[in-house]
Amino acid sequence: MRTYATAQHTGTDPGQCDATAVRSAPDGTRAYVLLDGIGRHETTHRWALGAARQIARTAARRGDAEAGLRHVYNLCREDAIHYGFSDKAAAVAAVKAPGKPLTVAWCGDSRAYLMERGITVRLTEDHNKRRVYPPTATYPYGGNRNHITSFLGSDATDEDRQRRYGHPAIETATRKITGPCRLLLASDGAYEPHEDARHCLFTECDGDDLIPTVRDLVNLAVDTAVKTSRSLDPNHVYADNATALLADLTP
Repeated sequence: MRTYATAQHTGTDPGQCDATAVRSAPDGTRAYVLLDGIGRHETTHRWALGAARQIARTAARRGDAEAGLRHVYNLCREDAIHYGFSDKAAAVAAVKAPGKPLTVAWCGDSRAYLMERGITVRLTEDHNKRRVYPPTATYPYGGNRNHITSFLGSDATDEDRQRRYGHPAIETATRKITGPCRLLLASDGAYEPHEDARHCLFTECDGDDLIPTVRDLVNLAVDTAVKTSRSLDPNHVYADNATALLADLTP
């Protein structure tokens, strides 16, 4: 039985620039990757898909999310240094090996969540201006959450990002898996509408069949974004690309 599913929606954008990839190693290790491509061109989607697959292959082979993401981050960084900025993406990777903890690595604002025992646990912290400048009494909205402070395709090192924004270019997390649970990887277009509307992610991800569950999650995100934007300005209806990957995990 297939233990993961993905879904995508273009929102109100003309094209899809996000990508996902899943790869397995002979020992049962599996890597899950989601990239939120920054751009509006088909070339961005093709690049994101290739990068996602390369991250997943490397992460599954090495049994570690950071190893996969950092390998491709460094390759893209060299290209940015020598040829200038080109394609970019927020990226998140997760790896689960049998009997070992879940490892997660990310750059940008794509997120990883774990659904276990009725609770949604967020495993990542966004790399964006909202994190750098959190909401205060004087500025209740804080920094711009759409301005990301790290991304795949950047020429910045961990030290560069740490000095400027207070976080490295790539961050990691580890989570022990003690029983059956679900992993969710999501682009900002897939999680922000739910978060803003205070939807319960655990409930939205708790369907028996992964395929319709993740499809409904993404469709609801887009529908919610459209309704919210229309209520604010009927002449400016907008919903971002929304992409999600949902996977069943075991210890």
